[in-house]
Amino acid sequence: MKKAVVIVLSGFILWSCNKASEKSTEQQDTEVLADNLPNETVETIELNSGEKWLVNNEMKPFVLKGSELVDTYVKNKDTDYVGLAQQIKDQNSQLIKSCTMDGKSHDELHKWLHPHLSMVKELENAADESKANEIVLQLQNSYQQYHQYFN
Repeated sequence: MKKAVVIVLSGFILWSCNKASEKSTEQQDTEVLADNLPNETVETIELNSGEKWLVNNEMKPFVLKGSELVDTYVKNKDTDYVGLAQQIKDQNSQLIKSCTMDGKSHDELHKWLHPHLSMVKELENAADESKANEIVLQLQNSYQQYHQYFN
């Protein structure tokens, strides 16, 4: 059953990556995707024959901005984690909108994106600042993982 959900969601993501739509629709798609991701499904990202995967240039600014937002939040000891979650969601929506990748690199990117979207959703719904801070650290690690596997 879990595999079926992952396959259906992957198909949806593949389809939605190649469609341009309005910002509100993209945000809804991102939220639906994050809501339906099984938390226990974490796939190992593979390198491209020992090298990082190439990400199209149109997508890179949104990942970099998201990473910058998290780093700034931590550096400034900010406490508005709901605002941070919204800002990252905006970047993720733009990331998905700008996706023109396909093939193995696209598949590997989605292995990073699925848990990342779940973390953002968890941050948005965190019960308190302590839990939010744990999730923010997970997001920092998520962006570090992105940079480990993607260029």
